[in-house]
Amino acid sequence: MCSIHFSMAIPTLDLAKRRTAVEAARDALAGFGEAIVSASGPELAEIMRLLDDVTSRASAARAVVTVEAARRGECQGSGVHEWVREHAPSLRQGGAASVARLASDVAGGGGGLAGTGPAPESPVGLVWKAVESARLEAGTGCAVLREAARLEPLLRPEALPTVTTGLVDLVERWGPTMMRRLRPQLLAEYGGPGVVDDLHERLASAARLSAPLVESADLTEYQLWMTPEQAAALEAAIGPLSAPVPNAETGERDLRPAGQRRVEALAEVCRRSSAAAGEVAGDPSSCPAVLHVSMELTDLEARTGAGEVIGSTADGTLLSPETLRRIACDAALVPYVLGTEGEVLDVGRVARLFTRAQRRLLRRRDRGCTYPGCSAPPDWARAHHVRHWADGGATDVSNAALLCQRHHTLVHRRRLWAQVRERPDGHGRSVVWDLTDGSYDRQLALLATATQPVPASARLLDALVGPRDPEPADPTLDEWWADPGDCWPGPDESWPEPVDHASPAA
Repeated sequence: MCSIHFSMAIPTLDLAKRRTAVEAARDALAGFGEAIVSASGPELAEIMRLLDDVTSRASAARAVVTVEAARRGECQGSGVHEWVREHAPSLRQGGAASVARLASDVAGGGGGLAGTGPAPESPVGLVWKAVESARLEAGTGCAVLREAARLEPLLRPEALPTVTTGLVDLVERWGPTMMRRLRPQLLAEYGGPGVVDDLHERLASAARLSAPLVESADLTEYQLWMTPEQAAALEAAIGPLSAPVPNAETGERDLRPAGQRRVEALAEVCRRSSAAAGEVAGDPSSCPAVLHVSMELTDLEARTGAGEVIGSTADGTLLSPETLRRIACDAALVPYVLGTEGEVLDVGRVARLFTRAQRRLLRRRDRGCTYPGCSAPPDWARAHHVRHWADGGATDVSNAALLCQRHHTLVHRRRLWAQVRERPDGHGRSVVWDLTDGSYDRQLALLATATQPVPASARLLDALVGPRDPEPADPTLDEWWADPGDCWPGPDESWPEPVDHASPAA
């Protein structure tokens, strides 16, 4: 190892002595693993730095030899690549093309006169200087040349050397992947008039979202290319929704991977957009973002089978009964209920269950997601039927609780029940959740023994199809809408009697 360091430290050696030193270095590196076991920790770090220096200098020398061979005519054109592969067998695994391409550019002039080498201030000259001095690998140098060639038509002519030098310094420290991130800044600082605007216009025509085949029982892959403006808008929308949310009250950690959090945030943004479009249209069923689903009544009753999406790019996609129950809480869903022979028994109105006045009342009462420990604001939450609509639950505030999308999914998956209080408890909560798995089913069984059951077909049709007559007026909520402060229960008042829109009496 001493011979390696010694040979690298004396640049005045002639070729014969250099060759002898290189051969000695090669012999010293053979069987290196057997000798390194006796090294201490600090020695390992020192030897690693020495070997890296030897490797980078050997790589630079290999490029120098290739340039010299190309200048002498030992190899030309495509033959340079073959020459490198023949005499540097290790580059057959990768890297031969970069060495050959750089050597051809340097030997051919590269911005200078043929036979004299590249002009010092040209991109080839600046990159070759960095490769020859072992600052850059040949492959990295080629990447800098490609980026400089891409930028050159967009830059002011006098800025090209400065930009190329900046790229060399950047990739020496951070690698070539950082060049794309620096491109907008370079164009803004050194580009010609209107270059950035023209670039963004061209990017807009290239942006696209693939149209995949939506899978029912597997993940669906999309490919997305966005302009900087579009990407910034998307990140602004999903960024706050995709942050991990540990539960300080229950001690639950947010174990969702970052990718899962981001895709759930994107789906939530789409749901909000669909809801907003339906509100503007007045009739959500006329909104093209509404989800249309068909499912057999017997499957709905038994919570088996699957619902089939119809009338969109996702046509034919199957959704589970529990997924449909969750979506039906507060989503633009039009159910098509089928009989045992596949005949359409009924086509429902859009299942937007809670009125705007009811949702406003829930915002004021719940103040946000009601799941213990969750601090999601009301704008991130949706109205959930504590007793599911599909199980005869009424659409009124006494059977409702605000839940964020994450906990809405969790409540349905774990089948949790909540008690909705007429007055807040000592902690100021109007909704108290039973977090034991299956609490919903246990409570539903108790309710079934205490009340006369509703026929399953009538209950499911009314629940999943929705009311087919105009919703009756709710004077209490209309009054609250006009002046919510007057209708909010005072400390000695009780909640107004809720109106059950689903019951025949209403």
